[in-house]
Amino acid sequence: MSAERTFIMIKPDGVQRGLVGQIVQRFEQRGYKLVSMKFTQPTKELLEEHYADLKQKGFFPSLIAYMLSGPVVPMVWEGKDVVKQGRQMLGQTNPLASLPGSIRGDFSIDIGRNICHGSDSVESAQKEIALWFKETELTQWKSSTHEWVYE
Repeated sequence: MSAERTFIMIKPDGVQRGLVGQIVQRFEQRGYKLVSMKFTQPTKELLEEHYADLKQKGFFPSLIAYMLSGPVVPMVWEGKDVVKQGRQMLGQTNPLASLPGSIRGDFSIDIGRNICHGSDSVESAQKEIALWFKETELTQWKSSTHEWVYE
């Protein structure tokens, strides 16, 4: 099995509401392996680079201001099809379109406070991981539950 990785970030509203542990728990219970995680206050420059594809949108300034409003928890998760499955676990960008059982479907209502970010492709995951983490921060380890998750 190739080890696909994704970037998941708990946004300021998720941190402020005390949802970090529950979100981490969902990924762990699913069987995904945590490779790196930190608690940080991002800079404006980092956020502008992360959201560069949205720079022309009218909501860009308010998005950056919101993301600067408190700490975030960026994480790297590893496992089979983790990019696609991670997005499904998060739910739709608009929480009102998210199914119950998804993180956004269970914990959020408004699109401007949708708890978390998840990479939308393997390529964007690689880019986002490199933007938020140094290579030395990505831990290589084998989970003792690996054989109980994968054939």
